[in-house]
Formats: sequence, structure tokens, C-alpha cells
Amino acid sequence: MKNKLLTITLIILVCITLIGVVGLILVMQFNNANDKEKEPTIDEIIESSVDIEEIMTNLSGNKFIRISLKIQTDNKKAADELAKRDFQVKNIIIQELSEMKAVDLEGKVGKVALEDALKTQLNPLMQDGEVTKVYIVSYVIQ
Repeated sequence: MKNKLLTITLIILVCITLIGVVGLILVMQFNNANDKEKEPTIDEIIESSVDIEEIMTNLSGNKFIRISLKIQTDNKKAADELAKRDFQVKNIIIQELSEMKAVDLEGKVGKVALEDALKTQLNPLMQDGEVTKVYIVSYVIQ
């Protein structure tokens, strides 16, 4: 009777230990996966970004806009490709702005909507990566 109880206790302890070890391994793997998805450093952001110099164009209506952008990609090779596609990028920006009115760009919501629209339209151009963020660096509506 004592031998059976000791054997059962030993089996239970081994099972608990195995469950703990498996749990620890899973937690460590999950943490490693999160480390790989860390935000890029500012140097990496700058290296994988392209400046779009000031563009002046008409908005829908009788207003015009002067705007400068910085477009962040997911890697350096994508940034190089985007820089080569400068004329296509400017075309997309001008087309998007020509459909907007000054009120469409008011406040944070309007600016975020423009950034998202540009990102959505630029990504199909890309072959070596993707656009991750569009930043409005400066803009003036008159």
C-alpha cells in the first residue's frame, strides 16, 4: 500500500514538472517572437524612408495646397525602389489631393485619412517591400 502511494505521488510530481517545463518553453518562445517584431529604431526608420519634396497643387474647389511628405517603407531596398518611382508617387499624391476639398484635410482625422489613402494607393506599386507609414512633414492650404 505504501509503495503504491509513493509511486502515484512520484508520477504526479513528474507530470507536474513536465507540464511546468513545457509551459516555460512555450512562454520563452512567445517572448522571442515578440522580440523579433520590435519597433524599428529611428536610424532604421530614416534609412528606410523617402522624402517627397514640396508639391503644390489645386484642391477640389478654388484652394491650393503645398505639402511635403516622408514615406516610410519596411526596408532599405523598398525605400530605394520608392525613390526611383518618385514620378509615380507624385502623380498619386496629386491625384488624391485633386479629389479633396480643404475641409477634408481639417483636423487630425482628415490628415490621417490622407496618409492612409496614400499608403493604400502606393503599396500596389511596390515590388521589393511595402509602405508602412506616410507622414505629413509640412502643409499649407491657401
